[in-house]
Amino acid sequence: MSNKMETLSTVRIQKTDDLYKLVDTLNRTLKDQDLMFGMALDEDDDETAVFTIYRT
Repeated sequence: MSNKMETLSTVRIQKTDDLYKLVDTLNRTLKDQDLMFGMALDEDDDETAVFTIYRT
């Protein structure tokens, strides 16, 4: 069994204070469909978040 995650999509968006709530809700709702969502701050711009969708 492989533990590799496949990146399906990545998008850079404007950071907001409640963005983590969206990521948390997506992860809780769609984990049974082998999807995982991630968010990180852009290394070069503190006002930009990087949102990524993975297949697990």
